[in-house]
Amino acid sequence: MKTSLTLILSPHCVPGEGTSLSSACSPRKKHSGRGDDAKPNIEKTVIIRPLGLQDYSATWQAMQEFTNTRNEETIDEIWLLEHPPVFTQGQNGKPEHLLNPGSIPVIQTDRGGQVTYHGPGQLIAYTLIDLKRKKLNIREIITLLEQTVIQFLFTEYQIIAYAKCEAPGVYIDEKKICSIGLRVRRGCTFHGLALNVAMDLEPFSRINPCGFPKLTLTHLTAFQKAANISDTSIKLVEYLMKNLGYNENIYLTVSFPRRREPILPCS
Repeated sequence: MKTSLTLILSPHCVPGEGTSLSSACSPRKKHSGRGDDAKPNIEKTVIIRPLGLQDYSATWQAMQEFTNTRNEETIDEIWLLEHPPVFTQGQNGKPEHLLNPGSIPVIQTDRGGQVTYHGPGQLIAYTLIDLKRKKLNIREIITLLEQTVIQFLFTEYQIIAYAKCEAPGVYIDEKKICSIGLRVRRGCTFHGLALNVAMDLEPFSRINPCGFPKLTLTHLTAFQKAANISDTSIKLVEYLMKNLGYNENIYLTVSFPRRREPILPCS
């Protein structure tokens, strides 16, 4: 991969479980040879936030606030994280697909699609992207995310995966390994993809995943036993950056962005 990814951690920020949602570690800029006062190329820049294990509702709220208050000068972001066990229903999710949730909470969300499960060992990549800036529509961004995961799996592990027109996501031998669900607001996406890496798949048996009663799920460790969240996130983000057209001025922080007031609409 040719994309340059520089991870710059504030000495007061430690990623992983327990990261405060209200803390704010200021991003530091990668030197690009243009001088310290040079502004980043917004179209080519992305902020990467490795957030560790985070509560779903708090993350969802943070995504909404970021999208509602971003403007045409806001840099796109990708949030990498895991969630504690939770079932999430899409905005048009049908209750009959929720079979036996047991003690796992169920949250009604504003993303597309039907019910799915999130839990430890599943890599979440929330993509907060200005579609107009990228000259993409919703179908194109979904296809791009699917193809990114397919490319990642084949290049890194020689795993042959594919997408389905009738059921968004990524599949291996008719088993789903990655789900995709997005919401577009003010021309910008939030939510994203969920790649099963090394997780307990049992909770998927308590639902009809994505609305399909006979759908079977799989995870990366079924094909690559040494796979883990840390290595997978580092590798996958490089493919996301390349395919989404980000290649310079990479930022990294480990907290949700500060809440801000809206300035200009993201059209």
